[in-house]
Amino acid sequence: MATGRATNPKNLVKGATGDWEIIVGMEIHAQVSSQAKLFSGASTAFGGAPNSHVSLVDAAMPGMLPVINEECVRQAIRTGLGLNAKINLKSIFDRKNYFYPDLPQGYQISQYKNPIVGEGEIVVDVSPTEQITVGVERLHLEQDAGKSLHDQHPTMSLVDLNRSGVALMEIVSRPDLRSAEEARAYVTKLRTILRYLGTCDGDMEKGNLRADVNVSVRRPGEPLGTRCEIKNVNSIRFIGQAVDVEARRQIAILEDGGAIDQETRLYDPAKGETRSMRNKEEAHDYRYFPDPDLLPLEFDDAYVETLRRDLPELPDAKKQRFIAQYGVTPYDGAVLVGERASADFFEEVASGRDGKTAANWVINEFFGRLNKEGKDIDTSPISAAQIGAIIDLLGKQVISGKIAKDLFEIVWTEGGDPAAIVEKRGMTQVTDTGAIEKVIDAVLAANPDKVAEAKAKPTMIGWFVGQVMKSSGGKANPQAVNQLLKAKLGIE
Repeated sequence: MATGRATNPKNLVKGATGDWEIIVGMEIHAQVSSQAKLFSGASTAFGGAPNSHVSLVDAAMPGMLPVINEECVRQAIRTGLGLNAKINLKSIFDRKNYFYPDLPQGYQISQYKNPIVGEGEIVVDVSPTEQITVGVERLHLEQDAGKSLHDQHPTMSLVDLNRSGVALMEIVSRPDLRSAEEARAYVTKLRTILRYLGTCDGDMEKGNLRADVNVSVRRPGEPLGTRCEIKNVNSIRFIGQAVDVEARRQIAILEDGGAIDQETRLYDPAKGETRSMRNKEEAHDYRYFPDPDLLPLEFDDAYVETLRRDLPELPDAKKQRFIAQYGVTPYDGAVLVGERASADFFEEVASGRDGKTAANWVINEFFGRLNKEGKDIDTSPISAAQIGAIIDLLGKQVISGKIAKDLFEIVWTEGGDPAAIVEKRGMTQVTDTGAIEKVIDAVLAANPDKVAEAKAKPTMIGWFVGQVMKSSGGKANPQAVNQLLKAKLGIE
């Protein structure tokens, strides 16, 4: 279990009076993937008309009692298993008392001292060569609040209760993160795990995954400083920005001889600053007590083991398998398993083919083109089978590497069977040495000065290869071109 880390000099922030270390802990609120809310049968669908997904329980009508949704419990346990965490066979729901206009009950049903999931850990890839282990303190279930709308009426705020009662998993990390980069990497990895498990879709634009970011600073080796909590940050990019901005704010105050007030703040990305929202409440301010309408939540080991057996292969295990089975590099493996759909697409391309070649095509050509056009795999105009067919034609030397890229472009824009396109358009690679020799002779005759240079400097042969390939429209077999050029130029 990660409980603390040695100071890494690369993470230190230089202030006017010396180095500072940033300490970050995260509270991630992840909306549970389920059809109904945590304690009612109302829909969790996004985008309905205001107050169209609200039951009498969600609206806190008198006499309405909560009933636990087992699917939400299953999803929380599955998430805990995916985080290598302790599953608590008995947990308790508490009332967390505070007033918001969009919290009809006047309290939130949450979990405090007895959560459904205890300590776990996440291995985070900060870079291709650096991994850190971040401790997870707990995961508990709670209900979401509604939403106040302040821009619908000139003098009144309106309330939409569609989100009220939707199940959230609050995943609390230990203060093991030491930079904005690590904070971004942590949320990225956690989001990937949740999406693999199917327990949260991770859609931050819809508010289905949001972060409360706790930031403090200290001199290296000193005790933890006073932290401030930045509420409801809803993008991974903004999380990184908020960490940097808040750390700089705190360092400036401390270096001026001031003290940090423990408080809740908001990050304003437009202004690039955090601003005070309210003083930070302590647990006793919420007057937690067990919810009298809900019995303790209990299940047995057999129930947990049934859920464990049905877990999908998770990103870390999949990455190691890709390295062992397909021979991809650790970096390529990390890219390929970033999304479950990406990993599945790669495996379809790589089936029965060279894994490194498949990874190269999927990452560089396919992912590169998707990013360029703002598409995802679901909206891709080219399939895994079509990319596999291009790789097969290349492997059999039916086409050259240059032609393969041209073929990818044709299939991307026009569709069709790659083999049929090559046949119809005469894109087959030229392997006839006589035909290649004629092209080489023409290139050599046109560049006598370069011929003299190449005999003195053999690396110049690459230039000639390029010219021959260009003259042949990319159809000449590159190996044959290379061999014939060496023979004609007298280069070993």
